[in-house]
Amino acid sequence: MTVSNLSGVRRPIENAQGLGNEWYTSETSFEIEKAAVLKATWAGLAVAADVPEPGDAIPISFLGMPLLLIRDKEGVVRVFYNTCRHRGMILVEEPRKIEGAIRCPYHSWCYATDGRLVTTPHVGGPGQNTHEAMPRNELGLIEVRSHIWRDVVFVNISGDAPAFEEVHAHLLSRWAEVDKPLYHGGKDSKFTLAVSTNWKLAVENFCEAYHLPWVHPGLNSYSRLEDHYNINEIGLYSGQGTLVYQQIKGDDGTVFPDFADLPAKWDDGAEYIAVYPNVLLGAQRDHAFAIILEPQSLDKTVEHIHLYYSTPETDDALRAKNAEQWRVVFEEDIFVVEGMQRGRHAAGFDGGRFSPAMDGPTHCFHDWVARRLQSHAE
Repeated sequence: MTVSNLSGVRRPIENAQGLGNEWYTSETSFEIEKAAVLKATWAGLAVAADVPEPGDAIPISFLGMPLLLIRDKEGVVRVFYNTCRHRGMILVEEPRKIEGAIRCPYHSWCYATDGRLVTTPHVGGPGQNTHEAMPRNELGLIEVRSHIWRDVVFVNISGDAPAFEEVHAHLLSRWAEVDKPLYHGGKDSKFTLAVSTNWKLAVENFCEAYHLPWVHPGLNSYSRLEDHYNINEIGLYSGQGTLVYQQIKGDDGTVFPDFADLPAKWDDGAEYIAVYPNVLLGAQRDHAFAIILEPQSLDKTVEHIHLYYSTPETDDALRAKNAEQWRVVFEEDIFVVEGMQRGRHAAGFDGGRFSPAMDGPTHCFHDWVARRLQSHAE
């Protein structure tokens, strides 16, 4: 199956095929996908909580590109290319606080935290710190278009995607009632999982509930498959919801405070949605989570998991218990996504079929990826 022949993926679910093996095993196809799917849309990069204070800066490699996540001195979270405008030197090698300016270690060009070029030592010769051919106002750091929603920092590398609010208008409306202030739980409320799989398989596994009885027997004991429903928004997003969400409790019966003013349906309900291409979100009455999938290579993905609460102060023991509970659930998925990755090396596998009753969310995702690939090829 090639970019020009994705019609089988785009068919109605009853007779659609899944994406072909090459989209999971071919380096050439991965390069096409990077441009068409990951760079041309609003992809998740990090969370704003990674840079909590003005001056905090973190270097991030995204699809091989050196980026710099920084909260400027005014408190605005920005993303820049982590590259000096002079000779292309990497500016920040490890997470740190920028106390003054961002100084290039090569020739000491310095940038303000909002990206402005502020000093160029000896650029016009010894003792001459300016030169008419080096206009500082044109040589600031190159900023990457970004948008923050539910604390996730989304980036549009190509710079030409429609506005985030336009692309995700339907989802923003769906979750308007749970669009509340989120407070990151801190160091014990974030963890990473390194998995040997293509990033798409992590999306596919997350957005459907079909696998619960066999992969998550503990979870399925109180949140059964039959208590879930599919969220199938073709061309937009997909996921699953449950009608029997149960709050986690401490040994003394302690629970997390609820988000304020939620409609009654959230008392026992929760939703888990894949925000294409690579962000997985959970919304519940008392806490939320964000998972950012970092495609490190064709078959290596790092899942960055962050947990959020309705108040900045929560019970330490309960927060740790909640993080451990989610870690167990997400670790249970590892053998599945890694097994599917190995399975994609079967030359005769045709991309698979979808159960019309159970696989709608995964079909929605495949259809969306195929649309992006087709549009890029036109």
